[in-house]
Amino acid sequence: MTSIFTVHAASGYEQLMGRWSRRLAPKFIDFAGLATGEKILDVGCGTGSLTFELAKSADLAEIQAIDFSPVFVEAARERNTDPRVTISQADATALPFADDAFDRALALLVLHFVPEAGKAVAEMRRVVRPGGVAAAVVWDHYGGMPGMRMMIDTVAALSESGRQMRSRYCFQPMMQPGEMKRTFVEQGLVDVTEAELMIRMDYADFDDFWAPIGAGEGPLGKYMTTLDAAERERVEAAVRDAYQAGRPHGPRSFVSVAWACRGIVP
Repeated sequence: MTSIFTVHAASGYEQLMGRWSRRLAPKFIDFAGLATGEKILDVGCGTGSLTFELAKSADLAEIQAIDFSPVFVEAARERNTDPRVTISQADATALPFADDAFDRALALLVLHFVPEAGKAVAEMRRVVRPGGVAAAVVWDHYGGMPGMRMMIDTVAALSESGRQMRSRYCFQPMMQPGEMKRTFVEQGLVDVTEAELMIRMDYADFDDFWAPIGAGEGPLGKYMTTLDAAERERVEAAVRDAYQAGRPHGPRSFVSVAWACRGIVP
């Protein structure tokens, strides 16, 4: 098992996170860099937020994208119309590519769901040529996502299982300040740089916020599937109250911060 992310339907992921991944992708590409004629590997492509943002650059020679989930691979393939893009199912900790095959390997919102994240970084380094770039970005679940913390703190106040879920959520791999940078250095990358990237997550109303979670998508949705009907109803009511914060039902906007890390293959 090389991913702890739960996905049932690509459409559910799009509502939960894909739409926000697309906002983050251009900022991540600016951080990671691109150059004319390069071959790029997208590690953990999901539904293609980074893949298809990369494809907007007419100067790239090739884009390979892999994901562990067949649901994501199928969805991304259905979207693809660019002959430079190849999408396949593969394991981030055992990439099916030769050494030095790419100019850059990029991972958007992936490493925190890979139990052996250091091994995935090592594989990214292996498949990138000397002088090339490995880069990754993950959400700061502990301090940088108030919209999601609003939910998990509410759930944690209701039960011991909720408190345990919060601990798992807040301390996934690669999320603490400096953690990715240390891992990149440990895997032999040089000139390693860490930065913060920020977007806003805008919701039309509570149903827009809650629907994918209530349907069981992602880590928070997976927790909801462990509850009986009465407890799910109790949790939803409590989170709705937190979302509305005493004001009428309607749109809300939450800042979201991600840690980004970039290193050079020596």
